[in-house]
Formats: sequence, structure tokens, C-alpha cells
Amino acid sequence: MIELLKKYFGYNEFRPMQLDIIDHVLKKKDSLVIMPTGGGKSICYQLPTLKLEGLTIVISPLISLMKDQVDSLKANGINAEYINSTLFPEEINVIQDKIQKKEIKLLYIAPERLALEEFKIFLSTLQVSLIAIDEAHCISEWGHDFRPEYRNLKSLRILFPDAPIIALTATATKKVRIDILKQLSLREPKTFISSFNRENLNLMVIEKKKTIERIITMLREYKDESVIIYCFSRKDSENIAEKLREYGFNALPYHAGLNNETKKNNQDLFIQDKVNIIVATIAFGMGINKPNVRLIIHHTFPKTLEGYYQEIGRAGRDGLSSDCILFYSRGDKRKHEFFIDKIEDEITKNNARDKLSQVMNYCEDRSCRRKQILKYFGEDFLEANCGACDSCMGLSKPEIIEQKTLIPKETGKLRVYDRDLFEKLRILRRQIAAQRNVPPFIIFGDVSLREMASYLPSNNEEFLNIKGVGQQKLKDFGDLFLGAIKNYLKEIREDNNPDLLDSNKKEDLETDYHKRLKKIKENYANAYEPWKQEDDRRLKILNSENKTISEIAQILMRQPSAIRSRLKNLV
Repeated sequence: MIELLKKYFGYNEFRPMQLDIIDHVLKKKDSLVIMPTGGGKSICYQLPTLKLEGLTIVISPLISLMKDQVDSLKANGINAEYINSTLFPEEINVIQDKIQKKEIKLLYIAPERLALEEFKIFLSTLQVSLIAIDEAHCISEWGHDFRPEYRNLKSLRILFPDAPIIALTATATKKVRIDILKQLSLREPKTFISSFNRENLNLMVIEKKKTIERIITMLREYKDESVIIYCFSRKDSENIAEKLREYGFNALPYHAGLNNETKKNNQDLFIQDKVNIIVATIAFGMGINKPNVRLIIHHTFPKTLEGYYQEIGRAGRDGLSSDCILFYSRGDKRKHEFFIDKIEDEITKNNARDKLSQVMNYCEDRSCRRKQILKYFGEDFLEANCGACDSCMGLSKPEIIEQKTLIPKETGKLRVYDRDLFEKLRILRRQIAAQRNVPPFIIFGDVSLREMASYLPSNNEEFLNIKGVGQQKLKDFGDLFLGAIKNYLKEIREDNNPDLLDSNKKEDLETDYHKRLKKIKENYANAYEPWKQEDDRRLKILNSENKTISEIAQILMRQPSAIRSRLKNLV
């Protein structure tokens, strides 16, 4: 399994619980997997598929998610296809022919397709070894995103009585978990519940005042980074997106009132890194596989904690530090109550009111945000201080939060990496993705690019050691990325950059690079760190006070050459 994991997915070790789940699947037993977004749920059914003889059917609720998953599998050298309403009948016939010839290992379909008798007849002719149901909470009317068409999934058990079923979701309370097991008629299932704690997410609740000004301030901290802003209404989505464009930000709206072509276009531009800000209602996001969203803003508090957790789960799927900001005002309660009052069924109405109260309690309670949300999902957070929410950072009142508190806290041991090289590799990734008509993260995630810009691989063997590089990606992209790294290092040599090179030494740059960088940081701790708005403000003040370059460098803990360059840019 480790060999298959490295060969196809480029990872050297499993995440917690993955191997146990895979072993259970290979024993042909039913499973319910509760694992947070970014925890690696998909590998739990994709990897055992490679060991099973027949086809794996994957139920996925959204077309965009299917395409991303299939593109990613193909990029890793795994034969996968999807069948949905975007395909012409002729295209579906070609795919079905491949499936019958056993040329396809994974088939992604939407639950609605199981309502088609002709398609069920086609399925009955196949050797199906595994059935995977993603976003399984959609089958429960007690969940936050109930979808009646998910009730069609019972027919899969009838069609394939011997195939094990694995149901997966990131959000499910105990009540929802029991309902999933019941609705899917799972046989002697084992439930795997991973920790709901997303350590890389920083949770902030801010009083809802001057939101546009505050959002603009935040976005300046996240230049060129991917951001989702969730709004209550279509009107809010349109107005905020328009206001941000007036301030020069690359922002587009997304809501159910847009025609399908516009919605698809806006979503594609965001996924392809051509637009970095989406201002959306909750109609956007479920199944968005984009791993490098660095900031989630809720302009209005959500109606359930499950929905909130699902929405902030779209941040930092790659495990890198990301911020989640929620603007809170008790006045927004009336917006939600307007729609709750229209619910006819009293039980459903009362359930909605209870869930709304739980969200408000979360916002108004001054205790650790992480502890609160984990407790909601039945998990205890035992640490006294999470160090990554407004409460634990000592901000007792939301209104006193200032921008300086919103700087992400990197978790785990992250290596120093060359940011200039990282940007060059991002450009290369975007170019390759455009040629292949896939999102950039299908080529490589930010984690992979950071490692390349840190370890500076110079041959195939070293390139394979990069996280996310398997045999297929080595074959397809190895020469391109190794060439880009080699050319970058050559440019540095030729430029003889005094900040990087010690002229008294002739040591090879690749092996000595990190030693020099470490030495620079001993004198200038902030060297090569990105400039924040607060840094620029301090720089302007120090410059206006006629401080010398050397004095400013010592105060800001950055190299003199960086100070000169930044001053030039600001002027």
C-alpha cells in the first residue's frame, strides 16, 4: 500500500486512519468515514480500487467536483471517468464501452443518474467491486444539506449485494451519522471518526462594523491569494463584488440567480487562478476541490454550525495556514428568522431555530472557538489554549480586533523556501494547466511547489522525494520543473546576488543555499518574508523620520537591499 501510495499519489506515508480504512475496504466490509476536509478521504477509496479487480462507482453531488477528481486521478496515472449531464450521448457511449472492456477503474456519477432505468440496466452488467458515496450527509434530512435524490442510493445495494459500501463526509453529528447508516442499509459497518480539529485554520469572530473597509484591509494582506467571501443574499454578493472591483480587486459574484453559464464561468476562473476572489452565497463551494484558499470571510453568520464548518473547510485543504473571519451582529438573526418562519413543518422549523441559536452562542461565547466547534461535533479539545482563535489570542471583545491579529499562524515545521522561485514555479504550473485545460492544483499543489523551492531538486530521484510527485507526474512534468529550478539557480549565479552569495566561497549553490539563508536570518529575522501592509506603514514612517537604510534594516529586521527595493516600489 505504501508503494502504491508513493507511485500514484506521491506521498511517503499515510495520514491518520487512512490505512485502517483501506484495510477494512479490502476485506469487503461496509464503512462510514467521518474525516475533516483536507484529511484525505478520497484516498480511502481510490487506493484500494487499484488492488480490487472490478470497477469502483463513486457517487458525487457536483459536476465540478467530479471533473476535478477525475482530472487529478488521470494526472496521477489512474484510469477514471465521469458520466453526467455535461456529456453528449456519444461521449457517454464511448465511456461505457471502455468500462465494459475493463479499461476504467473508477466511475464518478451523480445520484440523479440512478433514477434512469436505462443506466441501472447498464450498471447491472458490470463487475462492481466497491461503491463510494461522497458527501454522505446529503442523505440525511437532519443534515445541513439534505438532497432527496440521495435516497436513490438504496438501489445500489440491491444491484450489487456483494459490493462493500464506503460512505464519506466531513460533517456529521451523531444524529446524522445514525441516519446515514440507516438510509444506506450498511451491513455491520465500522464507523471511522477522525478528529474534526483543523489545526491550520485560524478562527476569528469580529463585530459587524464597517465591513467593506475591513474586508479591503484584509484583502490587501492576501494579494494574489485565493479568497471566498460568503454573503447572505444574492444582492449582497453582487454589491460587495462590485465594490471590491472598484478598489482594484479581482472579484466575481456567485449565486443561484446567475444563469448556469455565468456561474460555471465564474467558478472556473476562480479554480484556474484567473480570479482570486469569489463573493458568493452558500450556493457556492460544496465539492470545491481547490486546495489553496487562504482566507474565508463570512459577511453574515451562517444558519448552522454544520454549514459553517463545511464552508470554512474550503480553506487550507493543503494543510497550510489559512484564516476564517466571521462578521457577527445580532441584527442578522432577523434575516435567518424570516426564512425559518416560512417553514410549514413545526418539527423542521424548531430544529432550524435550535441550530440558529447554536451559531449565535458560538459567536457570543468568549471561550476558545476551536473548543466550542469541536464540542458540537462530540469531540473534546483538551488544550487550554489553541493559540489560533480570537479568544485564545487574548482578544476579549470582537470590536478591538485589528488587522495585525489576522496574520496567519503557520502550524507544524515548515521549511524556509525561496519565494521568488516559488512564484516562478507557480507561473509554470499555471501555463501547463492552461495547456491541459485543468486547474493549476491538478498539476501540483502549493505544498509541492514550496518543497521544490526549498529542497531545490536537481535530478529525477530528488524530484521524486518531493511530496505529491509520483511516477506519472515525474514522467509528465519532471523535466519542465527541474529545468525551471536549474535556470533559476543559474540566473542567481550570474547575477552574483550579494545577499545570497558569499564571494569568498565557491561552494555549490544548491548544497550551500540553506546555510546562507539561515545565516542571513540570524541577522535579519524577517528576510525573504512577504511584506505586509503594517510593514509598509512602518517603513514610510521611518523613512519620513530620515532614518538611514541601515537603521531601518535593523528596526524592521530586513536586509538593506530589501529596504532599498521596497522604498523604490512604494515611491
